[in-house]
Amino acid sequence: MDMIPRLNEISLILGSKSPRRKALLAQMDVEFEAHTIDADESFGSDIPVSEVAVFLAKKKSNAFKHSLNKRLLITSDTTVICGNEILNKPADAGEAKDMLTKLSGKSHIVNTGVCLRTTEKSTSFYVETEVSFKSLTSQEIEYYIKTYEPFDKAGGYGIQEWIGMIGITHINGCYYNVMGLPIQKLYSELCTFLSE
Repeated sequence: MDMIPRLNEISLILGSKSPRRKALLAQMDVEFEAHTIDADESFGSDIPVSEVAVFLAKKKSNAFKHSLNKRLLITSDTTVICGNEILNKPADAGEAKDMLTKLSGKSHIVNTGVCLRTTEKSTSFYVETEVSFKSLTSQEIEYYIKTYEPFDKAGGYGIQEWIGMIGITHINGCYYNVMGLPIQKLYSELCTFLSE
């Protein structure tokens, strides 16, 4: 079966308020509705950092309150991992500066977990991308934070914004994963999910 028409026949729900995820999914040329899901995003210290994103994606999926009714729900979560530390969304400019200072001159991992669910079944997966920053000056960090206010972004930065353009020296893996949705892997997983 040709999966492009199949994807357009099914009703998709994106469980996210992220404008970047909405824009990326729209670029897949599929019809979908977007719903905000209020979920507790806490996690236990016993969960390995590489598994936190997929754990939270599943948690968001389980918190979806509406009937799926033959619709397919997509939920996701993105974590930025520096060493063995998860850098969440910064609460303020001070936290954003601390995060970007930690990332400066180093490589880190961006991990996006995704959960697909219908009333009958569910599956989940995650994708990792390695991102390397040049050594950022304090002026560059302060300019970016003041101009772009990246407080809704894990790790305190957006790869598609100024700091990514001037600061990122190398990416090993999926660029769109760093934006919040690993589109190639999502397409592949949707095709598998719908053909089973």
